[in-house]
Amino acid sequence: MLEIRFHGRGGQGTVLAAKILADAVLRQGGKQCLAIPEFGVERRGAPVTAYARVSDRPILERTRIHAPDALVVFDPTLYASDILTGLKPGGTVLTNGAEADAARLSERAPGFRFLAVPAGAIALELKLGSASSPIVNTAMCGAAAAVFGLSGLEALLECVREAVPVKAEANVEAARRAYAAAREALHAPA
Repeated sequence: MLEIRFHGRGGQGTVLAAKILADAVLRQGGKQCLAIPEFGVERRGAPVTAYARVSDRPILERTRIHAPDALVVFDPTLYASDILTGLKPGGTVLTNGAEADAARLSERAPGFRFLAVPAGAIALELKLGSASSPIVNTAMCGAAAAVFGLSGLEALLECVREAVPVKAEANVEAARRAYAAAREALHAPA
């Protein structure tokens, strides 16, 4: 079973991203997936967490994930908190940022694999959100689908179109660009 914990801020679409990825996994067929939101007193800008489990067998556990195999980090300012806590040794962290950010994080937290995708830059270029609060969920979905092999691109894009009716084509393009960027990051020399 692959267990993923998502970290973002209110307004970035963190919970919706987990749901889109779960839908894409199920649409692809062959695997089970469960998205689990965590709700509290979230407000725009407050830290938000969501979870996803992907398995070949039925998923019976429906709780938060304390020891994930991977993290998907929507907002790099969240590294100031303890978001790496519980990540399994050798775990993968997919982060919104530049390649240099991944290298810097690798130095600060050895033992984990960091990959960066410029989701914020993609969202800004496509006018998703504002300069102070880009909405990166669909870009991070594209990147996560590629990095973790969760679904093919077409299944993911169908799910984005269905889940995000506002600026649907811009969101589809964000997922497409981030998927390609993530595939490139996976094959870049370490």
